[in-house]
Amino acid sequence: MNNIIRVFLPIILLLGLLAACTQPRLHPMDMSAAVQDAKTSADHEALAVHYEQAAQDAETKIEEHKKLLERYKAKSYLYGRQASTLQAHCEALIRSYRQVVEANQEMANTHRQLSKEVQ
Repeated sequence: MNNIIRVFLPIILLLGLLAACTQPRLHPMDMSAAVQDAKTSADHEALAVHYEQAAQDAETKIEEHKKLLERYKAKSYLYGRQASTLQAHCEALIRSYRQVVEANQEMANTHRQLSKEVQ
């Protein structure tokens, strides 16, 4: 019984971690409606600020996962066979969040440009 718990508990915890981190949410609100309704310079400026905040949030997640990755590398002996899986997962999340940062920065720049053109 004790061996079963020792085997399945790390697997269950790892699956929970993977399920929680599979797809980062880019935006907490309906961006389609916000973008379609943007008509004034102030609307586009507000969208630019929103996208910049989303990029900053993703940067924060990158830093969190970099710290986790360093811990998994430095103390891999604590995680046994799952150490390489945890490291790969963090690396994948870092790449994914970098894409989120780039996409949000690009959208912020686009809306800043649109806010200048609308005036």
